[in-house]
Amino acid sequence: MPDKPIRVLIAKPGLDGHDRGAKVIARALRDAGMEVIYTGLRQTPEMIAAAALQEDVDVIGLSILSGAHNTLCARLMNLLRAKGMTDVAVLIGGIIPEADISGLKQLGISEVFPPGTPTQAIVDFIRQRASTESKGAPKGA
Repeated sequence: MPDKPIRVLIAKPGLDGHDRGAKVIARALRDAGMEVIYTGLRQTPEMIAAAALQEDVDVIGLSILSGAHNTLCARLMNLLRAKGMTDVAVLIGGIIPEADISGLKQLGISEVFPPGTPTQAIVDFIRQRASTESKGAPKGA
């Protein structure tokens, strides 16, 4: 584990009002020793990018159940690039059709976690990514 705790922003973009899964993930990451910032419901990509910049996060975790993932993720990734935040890993959980995953990864999304993914798998993915980056690999690789 890196010397400083991994900082993760958990956000619920769009109009979806179901945040139970996001809260479960936030708690699992916190219990794993990460610093977690939960922004709450109905966040815009602009709000998420601004919070990520202000909080100097390593990872952004999005929970999307509304079906607007393609539009929301494209906008967020463009905003992050414009702010020079290409080193921030962006993860998505929620209802994401298999057919959309490759397109999301082409946008720069690091990983997509479907419903039923064990929380430990998400913790492990984030730790592995942080470990790789701390050994000299650039963030976002």
